Amino acid sequence: MNTVETKKSVNANRMTLRQPNALQKLFLSPKALNLMYVPALLLFALFIFYPMVKGIRISFTDWDGYSPSFNWVGWDKYTQMLTDKKIFITLKNTLIYGFGSTIFQNLLGLIYALFLDQKLRGVGLVRTIVYLPVIISPLIMGYIWYFFFQYDGGAINDIRILFHMAPSDWLSSGPVAVNIITFVNTYQFMGIAMIIYLAGLQSIPKDYYEAASIDGARWFDRFKSVTLPLLMPSITINVVVNIIGGLKLFDVIVALTNGGPGYASQSLSTMMYNLYFARQDAGYAAALGNVMFILIGIVSLTLLRMLRKREVSM
Repeated sequence: MNTVETKKSVNANRMTLRQPNALQKLFLSPKALNLMYVPALLLFALFIFYPMVKGIRISFTDWDGYSPSFNWVGWDKYTQMLTDKKIFITLKNTLIYGFGSTIFQNLLGLIYALFLDQKLRGVGLVRTIVYLPVIISPLIMGYIWYFFFQYDGGAINDIRILFHMAPSDWLSSGPVAVNIITFVNTYQFMGIAMIIYLAGLQSIPKDYYEAASIDGARWFDRFKSVTLPLLMPSITINVVVNIIGGLKLFDVIVALTNGGPGYASQSLSTMMYNLYFARQDAGYAAALGNVMFILIGIVSLTLLRMLRKREVSM
């Protein structure tokens, strides 16, 4: 065999070695990218789907959460909600936490974003201060504000006493406690709304404002006709995220009032927690959790659909 034939034989062998086998072809194909979803789907099935199915099953039983046996009671736990006096107050509080926090978080977040979008000194510091509460645990934030509002030794009452005013038991009144909890939740998470609105404002082309100024539009006219319509995607994100967070509010309530006085400030989340651990009624707690899931799903999807219709493209 001459040198030329030898080189051809070697090259042919190399090409043969380089050809991928069937398994390699599978992993190199575009369809193989779908395999990347498998770990996420497994985690979703293990930690989301299975507990959801398990919770639906438990809601039709009288399980106490601890014993190995339970009885099938059908729809009794769901019909029990219709005669439970606490459920209506709890539902009202939950809606106040959800919609109240959403309104104020978006309003204050937008105001801060409009202010901090200007070229001013110390803008970075103000952004940090407004966003700083977000990184604190909601439970810790609740305890921090508890030391402000508590009756004995609370910071606000100490200031009132300093000015010869009678101290006030802020958290002993249900409506007042609900408003305080809404305020604390708004204060903590309005920084997220501010950041999202800032990103939306900075993505709006400056040419639009210049064109509106040439047409003689004032600041409010530019805000109404240019800023607000083009900021709708940011508004959609903020509203949906805030409403979900407000409707499932738990940590701040536990830290400030634990649902009290009595059950005057409890939410569906805290009621579900107390049903399971205090009353050992896991069946009723599971039924309440399923109702809360449906409520949050309906409200958030409805708002998402309504707000998406108002979005405009740049």
